[in-house]
Formats: sequence, C-alpha cells, structure tokens
Amino acid sequence: MSEEIVSVTDLSRRFGDTVALDRVTLTVARGTVFGLVGENGAGKTTLIRHLLGLQRAQAGNVRVFGFDPVSEPVSVLGRIGYLSEDRDLPDWMRLGELMSYSRAFYPRWDDRFARELLTMFDLNPGQKVRTLSRGQRARAGLLVALAHRPEFLVLDEPSSGLDPSTRQDILAAVVRTVADEGRTVLFSSHLLHEVERVADQVAMLHRGRLLLDERVDQLLARHRLLTMHFPCALAAQPQLAGGLCWWGEGTEWTCLTDGEQTLLREAAAAAGAEIVEERPPSLEEVFLARLKHASARSEEP
Repeated sequence: MSEEIVSVTDLSRRFGDTVALDRVTLTVARGTVFGLVGENGAGKTTLIRHLLGLQRAQAGNVRVFGFDPVSEPVSVLGRIGYLSEDRDLPDWMRLGELMSYSRAFYPRWDDRFARELLTMFDLNPGQKVRTLSRGQRARAGLLVALAHRPEFLVLDEPSSGLDPSTRQDILAAVVRTVADEGRTVLFSSHLLHEVERVADQVAMLHRGRLLLDERVDQLLARHRLLTMHFPCALAAQPQLAGGLCWWGEGTEWTCLTDGEQTLLREAAAAAGAEIVEERPPSLEEVFLARLKHASARSEEP
C-alpha cells in the first residue's frame, strides 16, 4: 500500500508571465483516493496534464508508475483511466462504437464490466454521442475510463455541471474502483463535500503553490472552529494568538484554529471573550480559511 503511483518533485510551469505551478512536490500512494482542490486557475488541470504526459515539466520532474509520462508514454498511459472536465468524446460515433473503438487501445479491456457499467449508468449503446445530455456524456466518459480496469483513475472535475443523481453515480463508481485491490484514484473537484466524503488524502493548490498535502481525517482533527462573544463590538477582526482565520462582526466572531486551541483559549480569556460554540470544521471551511489566510499573507508588504 505504500508504493508510490505518482511522484512529483519541485514541479514548476509558467505560461508567459503566469505561474501555473510553483515548485509543487507531492506523492500519491497505491490504493489511495487523492483529492486535488483549489480555486479556478490554481493549477489543478495543469498538474493533471503533466501526469498524463500532455505537458513537459519546465523545472522539476514527474514520475507515474516510476516512468516519465512524456518520454515513456507506452509504460504509463495504458494503465491510466482519464475523464476530462470537458468530456471530449467523438460526437459522430454511437456509444457502442465508442466502446469498440476504445477497446482496441486497452488490452485489459473488460467487456463484461463495460456492460455492467452501461446498465448501471442507464446508457443506450445505439445512441449517438452528440445526442447525449451533459450527464450522459459524463457517464459515457467514465465508462470508457473504467472499463479497462485501470490501475490509476484520473478524474478532472468529474461532477462539474452535473445534477445530484449523476454525481452520486460517479462517486459510487469511484468507490467501486477503489474497492478493487490496489487501485488508485486522483480527482480534482471544487465540490469540497464530495472530496471530504470519499478522499483519503487531499492536496490544496493556491496560485500554483501547494498549501497543504495531508490525510483528510488528520487535517480535520487538528482544526477547530470556535465562536466567541466579546464584551464590546469590534470594528475589525480580533488579533488573538492561535487564530488562523476569522469571520464575523460586532461582538460575535468565529475563528478557525490549527492545533493552537490552548493558546487561542488563553488569548480569548485575556480579552474577556466567552467561547459560546466549538465544533470540528468541514473540509470546505478549512479550504476557505486557508485560501483567505494565504491571500492575506501574499498581500502583506
């Protein structure tokens, strides 16, 4: 389980004056569901394109299954299943023809599993791809990505623009893929509750930089949300030691703390504030707080 499927070291990429990736280092272990999150333009898709060998590293290196996906694509691509955000499928084909076409590229294509997915996703093999709805295209793309039972499944915003029912289907397929021994999933998503539900590990990108890379359970366990009532209304957010990020107004403020609960409690007591609520945060709340904190630090002189 400790074998690394992906190893990225000091990966950097620029597009003109824009820094898309800035010295990103991360690993994805076999059997892991790895969530990749970040705001639009954070570098998620650029990172995925490097894993697929579609872009060459300008600095640093990328290894997938121990190989460079750019110089050794034969050793990499046949072992990856990929669903892009735009679900780029040939419109002129029927779905059954798309399945036959895709089968030719993957020696390990499993016809029985493909038929199971066809039924599970309620797809008609005789239907033209161009007539599929957005949700049906996502299901069809996922079918093609899964049917050869890839060792490594890469999903770029798989739930983008889809209805809740289709999102549930995709999540079920991801969980099923991971349930097969030794299979690994990396998916980027802006839907943080989905990442929290299915991911073992999460990496957060912000303006091309890696903010954190940690197990989801450990990340959530060391953060807490504390809501405080101050004796007098505050014109600006409190400046208390141990607080990572603040929200609120007047006399009531909520703070996210990152392993500094004792320090924050002592500072709150010294300021005359009463802690009226305490709870664990969601992954989305941690993500938003981290982005706010990172943006504030970048604006400091």
